[in-house]
Amino acid sequence: MARPLLLHPAAKPLLFMLCLTPLAWLVWGAASDRLGANPAEALIRSLGDWTLRALCLTLAVTPLRVISGQPALARLRRMLGLFSFFYACLHLLAYSWLDMGLDAGDIARDISKRPFILIGFCAWLLMLPLAATSFNRAVKALGAKRWQLLHRAVYLLSLVALTHFIWMRSGKNNFGEPAIYAALLSILLGWRVWRHLQAKIQGLRKTQ
Repeated sequence: MARPLLLHPAAKPLLFMLCLTPLAWLVWGAASDRLGANPAEALIRSLGDWTLRALCLTLAVTPLRVISGQPALARLRRMLGLFSFFYACLHLLAYSWLDMGLDAGDIARDISKRPFILIGFCAWLLMLPLAATSFNRAVKALGAKRWQLLHRAVYLLSLVALTHFIWMRSGKNNFGEPAIYAALLSILLGWRVWRHLQAKIQGLRKTQ
């Protein structure tokens, strides 16, 4: 049953709508004054949270595809990655607008003064080339090997994004949620390291 569902033409539109649901909820919450005592902070942080969640889902696609034996899962990875960038852009925009009043000078000074803001901005910069080259034409233009090498930067990106999240939450003495994301990313990245080592060992055995 899973294979036909993943290959169904409605699979991508359904995922698209699901990925937009958090934004719709936040817009509704802001319009109906349901974001708490500090709606600006709630909006900025929620958009950042959904950026990290979408990034984790993107990294989870390959392990789930291999473990479940469902190659059709791979067709959902690009959309999840682009939604991660989409929410990151909204996160940056909300911070720039609601916190800094879109004042470029204030934004630059804040980035230079607060390390966790600098780390977050670096994460967004790392996302830019990945989002810009996520299309088929970019794969053809770069070549498959160069494209794959570039997109391995997502592993560094995930660590930088996690650092930004931990640093920001630690300022409020909130360590529980960062620990959950740290554990999840450790599993997702550790699985890849394990697979790489397995491939290396098998390659050495074949040459003996």
